[in-house]
Amino acid sequence: MQTMPAHAAHHDDREIETLDDFDATVSARGTLAGFRVQAVDLTDRTRQLLATDTTGAVFLGCPMREDAAAKVRADGAMVFPPVPNLPFNPYRGLLYSPDELFDGLAKGYEETPDARAYAWFQRTKADGDIFASMLRSIHDDAVSDALDELLRGTRVVGVMGGHAMARGTQAYAGAARLGRELTRSGLTVATGGGPGAMEAANLGAYAAPYDDDMLTEALRLLAEAPGFTPSVTDWAAAAFEVQARWPKGGTSVGIPTWFYGHEPPNPFASHIAKYFANATREDGLLARSNAGVVFLPGAAGTVQEIFDNATPNYYESRGEPTPMVLVDRAHWTERLPTWPLLTALARERSMESRIALVDRIEEAPAALKRLAG
Repeated sequence: MQTMPAHAAHHDDREIETLDDFDATVSARGTLAGFRVQAVDLTDRTRQLLATDTTGAVFLGCPMREDAAAKVRADGAMVFPPVPNLPFNPYRGLLYSPDELFDGLAKGYEETPDARAYAWFQRTKADGDIFASMLRSIHDDAVSDALDELLRGTRVVGVMGGHAMARGTQAYAGAARLGRELTRSGLTVATGGGPGAMEAANLGAYAAPYDDDMLTEALRLLAEAPGFTPSVTDWAAAAFEVQARWPKGGTSVGIPTWFYGHEPPNPFASHIAKYFANATREDGLLARSNAGVVFLPGAAGTVQEIFDNATPNYYESRGEPTPMVLVDRAHWTERLPTWPLLTALARERSMESRIALVDRIEEAPAALKRLAG
């Protein structure tokens, strides 16, 4: 089973994203010249900053004492100070964890960093303020950078599907088993990071190291809070209860957005790349699914994702076409007849051998493997 690479070994070797990175770099290299330091609290590293060359360095949102800041500026470093009173850090070096986004859940979801960031977005998204839009862009760029560092060298399979799929249903259990099987086969599961089908696939990845009994019991516990309405707090608390009982779950990625802020991120993705811009998030999720995408039944959002994925496969703009597996024949040929259009587009192109329609979710992993050749 594939575990994701440790982040430190894989980021750009001029980027410093933790205090440990900072200390290791100063002691091993004796210089910070040309380095990028991202969101590291340096208030207790004044001595090192005063004694170390920082020519051409960039400090992004790093708290430091005034004498240290004056010295590094005099060296010719650029200092982007932390932005006060923001519910998120635009310069963050790493992806979110579920614990970070849901911190303070015991007081109610409204108190969590996730809900506060959404409230800030609601207040600022239409006010035309260049500063607010710049902060959102910097944040999303930092998240993309962290996501690339995390996924470097991994084979990623996207699992797409709607948020409406309720816990406690057969469809939800099927999506969880799919996520588990894909993870056990050495792939990294990536979803849109929300509730429903997305949560189920992330749950499956989480359950990968455990036996069947664990998944059965987890599904039973989650069914007590079937959806994120009426209470996000109860919905999320049920997920954290599962994690408390089985603490060492498998890793996976969730890529949600505050654009759909009424929809919370699910806590089963170990790494959460949450964006303000939905378009950046949609494209990023599909572009990183280098081992293919499984499309579970969904509505307009999932249809959009199918064709967002089909277009680069059609033009081969990202290189060779990647596998696309659509699940549920009746859904994709009758209810939302996407499959006939997809096959018409693919005809006599190299993507033709990379698309498949299966009746049952259990058939998806084998189809994915077959299409990958």
